[in-house]
Amino acid sequence: MRVIAGTARRLLLKTPEGLETRPTSDKIKETLFNMLMPYLPGAVFVDLFAGSGGIGIEALSRGAEKAYFVENSNKAFECIVQNLEHTHLRDKAVALKQDVFSAIRGSIRDVADIVFLDPPYNQGYEKRVLELFREAPFINEDTLIIVEVPLKNDMEYAPDFGFEIIKQKKYKTNKHVFIKKSTDNEEASQNNMK
Repeated sequence: MRVIAGTARRLLLKTPEGLETRPTSDKIKETLFNMLMPYLPGAVFVDLFAGSGGIGIEALSRGAEKAYFVENSNKAFECIVQNLEHTHLRDKAVALKQDVFSAIRGSIRDVADIVFLDPPYNQGYEKRVLELFREAPFINEDTLIIVEVPLKNDMEYAPDFGFEIIKQKKYKTNKHVFIKKSTDNEEASQNNMK
């Protein structure tokens, strides 16, 4: 795995051995960041379920001002720290070795411009995350949330938590779902209370 573009271009990144993490392929990463380029300069980027940190590092390399990396696995977290040192991006990063749900509840201190999450498949984590995002202080109406999920996952529950799907980019076996807080958020939460 490598950094595709920006200040750390072509640098190789470490990935943890085994099947605990699922690094996003270079081709998919390139497609994703081509779509994100207008939003990256000066952005605060949050990489949840960060694995070896490849997505957040790519964001920093391409101009994000700051990135949070949240990862609970010891092996993966060590890779994140080593990769940040190797790419000379450590001073722009906040690496949090903790459970994603705990991090959402209080460890992320800046309003996020972009949040990326690639949770383990078929565990329902993305639904739990969206539920927590509803009250998370670092998520606002301008925050762009991208969720990597299997192709068959339709995330039809997003409006129940006050979010709307604005775009989907499909690949062979998975897809990126682009989500924002719904502008009629109050209405959505009132409907939820009924």
